Amino acid sequence: MNQPKLIESQLDPRHAIIDEICAAGEPWVKVVKQGQTFRIVDLEGNQAVDTLFFNAHNALERYSVTDTIRAQNKLYLTTDSKLCSNFGKVMLTIVADTCGRHDTLGGACAAESNTVRYALEKYPMHSCRDNFLHALAHDSTCHQLHMSKRDLPNNINFFMNVPVTEEGRLEFDDGISAPGKYVEMRAEMDVLVLISNCPQLNNPCNAYNPTPIQLLVWDQRSN
Repeated sequence: MNQPKLIESQLDPRHAIIDEICAAGEPWVKVVKQGQTFRIVDLEGNQAVDTLFFNAHNALERYSVTDTIRAQNKLYLTTDSKLCSNFGKVMLTIVADTCGRHDTLGGACAAESNTVRYALEKYPMHSCRDNFLHALAHDSTCHQLHMSKRDLPNNINFFMNVPVTEEGRLEFDDGISAPGKYVEMRAEMDVLVLISNCPQLNNPCNAYNPTPIQLLVWDQRSN
């Protein structure tokens, strides 16, 4: 199991070309171009941020949890981690991280998983899969790439704490993030970023209280 590598960024938010807030439980979609730097800020702490990455010109190439883990021989993401695609290419590199624990295995909550894990009455609750499907249905870039629910692979859960037991089980524990913690990535290709700012209320990944996140992008010239 890899140890966190905590490194702070030198980038000034005042110079960001994108500075947006994603409300609690909502989706967010943007293209981050090669050479640009992308930061996710956990504004209030203990918020899980379910994230997918796609090649912005070919959605058949997308983030691959298996290629990422295999290439690094590590389960968790932190500074210097390289996020790999199913084509074996590096999509993004984590260049700064003040949290130190980002999950690759827990996946996204869905109506079906909420029902199986918790209770039948949880089925109608809003989920990350709902957010992803909403973005696919309404975002113009997703339309141009002809994306559908068949294009949704396993996601990264930034700031989420999912320990793996000796028996190989996953445990959804309290997060180790805090207000203002962030993770920052350099895009190694043009990437479409698809985020569900998780609405989960049934486990401690969001401290049972989903909160907003901040999303910033710096152009290569302002890095």
